[in-house]
Amino acid sequence: MKQVPIDDFERRYQHDPDPWRFATSAYELRRLDITAACLPEDGFRRGFEPGCAGGELTVRLARRGAQLVSWDGSPTIVAHARLRLEAAAVDNVELAVGAIPARWPTGQFDLVVLSEIGYYFDHDGLADVVRRVIGCLDVGGTVLATHWLGASADHLLSGDEVHAALGTADGLAHVGGVRDPGFRIDWWRRA
Repeated sequence: MKQVPIDDFERRYQHDPDPWRFATSAYELRRLDITAACLPEDGFRRGFEPGCAGGELTVRLARRGAQLVSWDGSPTIVAHARLRLEAAAVDNVELAVGAIPARWPTGQFDLVVLSEIGYYFDHDGLADVVRRVIGCLDVGGTVLATHWLGASADHLLSGDEVHAALGTADGLAHVGGVRDPGFRIDWWRRA
């Protein structure tokens, strides 16, 4: 199994706390708003968001649920995310430094959001992540994935390959999706 090293992200975030412009790019803000709007239920009991970056999507998700566990492997960006959550007066997020699949939260979830994270794993690594997601997802729970459709030197898979892996996973039924010229969003329910 192979994945992009967490240290690569930490170095990037130390140099620039928003290298992908999640907080300022019209494209990214639109993608984040659409992602949150695609949540199939009005609320969730307990969600998990690995790779939360600076917390832009985290704020949107937290406003839709009771409890959200959000992690990132970079201590630098988790500190920025904490400030973002405080500024938004969001208090239902358990924010921590943690990187999947080496570390995994305990307990069950009715929502798991994979945003811009799946293509940093190779096929075997992503298969491991998908198995773990299904294992911690309540029956009837939702996996929502959103990924850029472009190519990057540090991506091990394409966004389409990530969604195909989720789409062929045993135990997940595709519920809906949105395809934009730049990104795609799909969600599945655990059967």
